Amino acid sequence: MKSLLAYLDQNDFERIHAASCKVLEETGVVFHDDEVCDLFKAHGAKVEGSVVHIPRTLVDAAIKNAPRTYQYNARNPQKTIVMGEGIHAQPNNGPVFIQDLDKGKRRGTLQDVANLQILAQASDVIDVAGQHPVDPSDVDQNHKHLLVCRETLRHSDMPIMGWDVGFEKANQYLDLVQLAFGKGTGPENRIEGQYCQTPVNPLSPLQWETKTLGTMKAYLTRGQGIHYLPCILGGVSGPMRPLGTAVLMNAEILSGLTFAYLYNPEAPVLYSPSSSIAYMKKGTYCTGTPDMSLVNAPIMQMAHEFYEVPTRNMCGMSDAKVVDAQAGLETMQNVLMAVMSDCDFLFECFGVLDAIMTVSYEKHIIDEEIVARCIALKNGMDLSDDALSVDVIQEVGIGGSYLDADDTMDYFMDPFANTISECESYDTWKAEGAMDIAQRANIEYKRRLAEAPETLLDPQTESDITSYMERVLHL
Repeated sequence: MKSLLAYLDQNDFERIHAASCKVLEETGVVFHDDEVCDLFKAHGAKVEGSVVHIPRTLVDAAIKNAPRTYQYNARNPQKTIVMGEGIHAQPNNGPVFIQDLDKGKRRGTLQDVANLQILAQASDVIDVAGQHPVDPSDVDQNHKHLLVCRETLRHSDMPIMGWDVGFEKANQYLDLVQLAFGKGTGPENRIEGQYCQTPVNPLSPLQWETKTLGTMKAYLTRGQGIHYLPCILGGVSGPMRPLGTAVLMNAEILSGLTFAYLYNPEAPVLYSPSSSIAYMKKGTYCTGTPDMSLVNAPIMQMAHEFYEVPTRNMCGMSDAKVVDAQAGLETMQNVLMAVMSDCDFLFECFGVLDAIMTVSYEKHIIDEEIVARCIALKNGMDLSDDALSVDVIQEVGIGGSYLDADDTMDYFMDPFANTISECESYDTWKAEGAMDIAQRANIEYKRRLAEAPETLLDPQTESDITSYMERVLHL
């Protein structure tokens, strides 16, 4: 199903592509890695120091090579997904703080990481796990990547996502995932197909740093897909007007996509526009205004209809500091825009507050329903001849009741079912404790944690992972 939001037409696609290619060829992109520069040079690009001028012929070849869909494997085969078919979702990456109604706002811990993976595993709308949904402040930062990965593997059997940690740590992270799949470590023992991908951020404007390129090399060597995710701040690290930021973002995505094509053409890609316009009173990051969607939605449409590649979008953010009406309206706005833009993969959309600085346990639960509601709206209604229901209307007739009609009995389960919001009468709501949605979500997240198993790993795999960590981290 194509985007329901037609911001651009074919002429606009071609204008944006031409503008992006002009930037790539004439201005160029800095790659802080000699091997990468040499690779581009060997394929005909002009290289001046670390500035690579990427010709349009290379860009177009990379786009043509990229698949529209691909399978993303899970340890539990029933949870394997096809990226590019339907809408998939993953929790967050990188919030510093965690909060709930009981303890308020505080620094995240490794236990919070585990808790958030447990919530994701129990969700009906989340089907990809991984990264670090909150930063664990209580662990050695040099060991964080493996400690977080272990908690993810212990509490989820969905497809796994990594994050940008540099070449050595990325290889260690991939080793741990391979062990969980019952394989050996190292590129030589990699699993066939996609089993762990990673998003990467360019250093806007128009740079790729050494650490990020190292992460990309580690994943590409094992044939794993890369999600190209510019987080440009219009007015600060990109043009003020949305269309200009869209051109810069497109150029940065295409530069990363072209590098990956040259390094390993078999690895899939995910086109991931995730930029915004700055809060110009302070020059700071802002996620809750319509401007964020105005930057990202049009080129998600372009990615599908012009480039024919799958898309990902950070879309559940809010600038609100607590779970209030502002948090709800901004999150619904951003998720609905992404879903109606036919985004394949929703991200940063479960519990996010304060421009991705904080994740809320209660909002995580609430946001699951927001995502489900948006998907229900995108899916639309049954338009078959039978759904016209003329026979039902004629059978009930003038002034009749549909409550006991056979048609009602056949389809009364079809309407959207609330998971955390409520539709009861005032008297019923009051008799049941007069709780608001955040209070109900507080109860639900605690129920999930209480009912979760200690681990989803078998004892041997758990032992293999622990032994590997002890060896490489010298614990």
